[in-house]
Amino acid sequence: MIDGFEIEFLTVGDTGRSGDCILVRYREDGRYKILAYDGGVKSSGEAMVRHIQEYYQTDTVDFLVNSHPDNDHASGLSVVLEKLKVKELWMHRPWLYCDEICHYFKDGRITNNSLARRFQEKMSAAYRLEVLATERDIPIKEPFYGEFIGPFQVLSPERNWYIHELVQEFNKTPEQKNNLNTEDFRGFLHESIQKIFENWDKETLKNNVTTSAENESSVILFANMHNNRVLLTGDAGVRALTQALDNAEYLGLNIQNCDFVQMPHHGSRHNVSPEVLDRLLGPRVSKGFTPTKISYVSVGPKSKTHPRQAVVNAFIRRGYKVYKTTRANGVIKHHRGLSKREGWVSITEVPFLEKVDA
Repeated sequence: MIDGFEIEFLTVGDTGRSGDCILVRYREDGRYKILAYDGGVKSSGEAMVRHIQEYYQTDTVDFLVNSHPDNDHASGLSVVLEKLKVKELWMHRPWLYCDEICHYFKDGRITNNSLARRFQEKMSAAYRLEVLATERDIPIKEPFYGEFIGPFQVLSPERNWYIHELVQEFNKTPEQKNNLNTEDFRGFLHESIQKIFENWDKETLKNNVTTSAENESSVILFANMHNNRVLLTGDAGVRALTQALDNAEYLGLNIQNCDFVQMPHHGSRHNVSPEVLDRLLGPRVSKGFTPTKISYVSVGPKSKTHPRQAVVNAFIRRGYKVYKTTRANGVIKHHRGLSKREGWVSITEVPFLEKVDA
């Protein structure tokens, strides 16, 4: 039985770019276990190793999870593999499925091997994890729907959806026969940001939003620990969150109104909609309601765009306190059943604001 846990978000880098670097430590039958969910970039991976050694007093990680192959999630995990003892690595390896998807592409010169090499080169940070784990005889497992990683159950992605839809949409793959739009929505387009106004009853998020297939491939994890329901989302978007909700309903799991929710993709507006948030977080509460649920969001310390205020407002409207990583080398911690850490202080929640980005 799990009688206590702590979830810690480590700041990734010291710039405006955001990434995820998350640790979960829980006590089960008197023994502590550690799950690392993404490691950000190399510097945050170094910080993760130091954190585990200093505060957890161990050199062992039970479960290492790469939510999806973006560099700002995978790179730091290579440092953990190099410097600590890892018992299991959980990651997707799209290069393993080339024989199943090669026929989707119109270039007849593409072979299974050439497509695999392209994946491995373009997703070099994730491929590096496989290489390191193989060298160290660390078991590599696929985090598809239905699998358990410690106390966490994988709610998305489902295997067939991942292989036969998402992988062939990855913007890193060759042009497809049906010319699917694989534009990367991760912020390479410059835009003039204007401000508009919200209030408690007026929400400006839109329902018809999309994010990249790579983001949608994020491993969504759910656990009930110490009577607290926890949801980790990576960079998942509306499609993946909807699939997770559907899968949870099929399994008889109630993930609406989770006690702790990772805000998807650093609070991007492209990943959530009013419809999916109503279903995921629960109905909107009345103004002045005292929230008891928690949401953490990973953002770069100099980020001017994350988290989007409209997304923060949406979480607060649905009864969540929102906290973000705030400074370089900083760590924010949520815990239940374990004692406070000496010398650590409370942090201020992100406020509801009426002025949001258009």
